[in-house]
Amino acid sequence: MVELDRNRIPTHIAITMDGNGRWAKAKGLPRMAGHAEGVETVIKITSECTRLGVKYLTLYTFSTENWNRPAEEVEALMQLLLDSLEDEIFMKNNVRFRTIGDIDRLPPAVQECVRGLEERTKNNDRMTAIIALSYSSRWELTKAMQDIAREGIAPEDITEDVISQHLETRFMPDPDLLIRTGGEERISNYLLWQIAYSELYFCDTYWPDFDEECLHRAIADYQGRERRYGKTSEQVTKVES
Repeated sequence: MVELDRNRIPTHIAITMDGNGRWAKAKGLPRMAGHAEGVETVIKITSECTRLGVKYLTLYTFSTENWNRPAEEVEALMQLLLDSLEDEIFMKNNVRFRTIGDIDRLPPAVQECVRGLEERTKNNDRMTAIIALSYSSRWELTKAMQDIAREGIAPEDITEDVISQHLETRFMPDPDLLIRTGGEERISNYLLWQIAYSELYFCDTYWPDFDEECLHRAIADYQGRERRYGKTSEQVTKVES
């Protein structure tokens, strides 16, 4: 296992969990077998992030674009979500559960499930696990602009902070590290505003095969980078010293 600096663990890790369908296809299995195996990976990675001291873990679970998939696959994904959102993983690890996205678009049973889990875990404080459901960044930004307009905020009073406070993610810090599995190297409409200064990490491993060692490699890569936020290396070094 890669050795990590436990004093430099990212506060917030966001993950695009890609490759479930391709993992299943490579093994001659139906696509849903890949999604089911992906749930097991979620459990492993959530537990490991909790152990490492990550405070926020955001998982891109179902995008607004995913509604365009075949109806039978969407229905099966919703049922898998219902079956997998159990209290045990969250209560055992003292993890708070939250969601971001257009939750009202989900089937009523799924809405009831996620809102109930949010309520039951609201006092857990070791880590917050967020799943992005029926989410896309352009949807989020459009909704934020609409809300700002409805509130009658003057144009000159619209600041970055105002916009951030109208986003789905207003309760948490921006990601330090964005991981995408499955070999693709694109953002796919995920947290576009929030990842302005996030470190990006892409790997070829399909999500069902992404294990604790893969997570450690991603964090080690992050720890080897210099985060300058527009400053020079000398400025960053001076501040750190």
